[in-house]
Amino acid sequence: MELNMVMAIVNRNRHEAMEDVIHSLKLPLAMTLYARGTARDEHLSLYGLVPTEKALIFTVADGEQTRKLMRAAKLRMFIDIPGNGVMMSVPLKSVGGGRTMAYLTDNMTMNNDKPSFDFQHELICVILNEGFSDMVMAAARPAGATGGTVLAGKGTGAREAEKFLGISLASEKDVVLIVADSDKKAAIMKAIVKEAGPGTDAGAICFSLPVSHVEGLRRLSAEDAEDGIARDTEDVPQGK
Repeated sequence: MELNMVMAIVNRNRHEAMEDVIHSLKLPLAMTLYARGTARDEHLSLYGLVPTEKALIFTVADGEQTRKLMRAAKLRMFIDIPGNGVMMSVPLKSVGGGRTMAYLTDNMTMNNDKPSFDFQHELICVILNEGFSDMVMAAARPAGATGGTVLAGKGTGAREAEKFLGISLASEKDVVLIVADSDKKAAIMKAIVKEAGPGTDAGAICFSLPVSHVEGLRRLSAEDAEDGIARDTEDVPQGK
């Protein structure tokens, strides 16, 4: 059956509203992680702002529930209007055990539905040393990234292998999430590895996941694209 991890990234003061949307569809799981946005430093200093506090809320839903959840988020939170957040679904390949599957699907009867593998977007996940997310985004933007979200983490490398390619695995980490067009993904990842990868202060490693559906990405006009302008979603006024 088609099963997705559905993620929403919204301003932190709107996370309860997103959780309510998830619960209204009786989905069994809703997890919230706190994050921050990646608006460029010059924008923040120009307007006297601080990085926007974000929340990443995720759940697990089958194909039909995913579509209903996306529709509900559009109606109640205007998630399809850029500036109100980003929402995406990442197909799951496997689930650990029958009881877990029963919990995530509320004991629904299994079917043979399969997700589409024609992915127009991908989720780039970058793991880096704490405090160097600006270096990662400075590399990613010229390659086509329009914004990102930063999560705080901690490495758990084995004691006998605390470093890999010069990267400390058991220290404070940042995780940067970037939703990108599939045709730009390779260039963005290449730029990150070149400018902020192993051997740099950021020490970033990255990988990508397929995104089957996405809402809320800001689109550049053809004129802006020709001028090489890349804008963050945080540059857009937020909905109420």
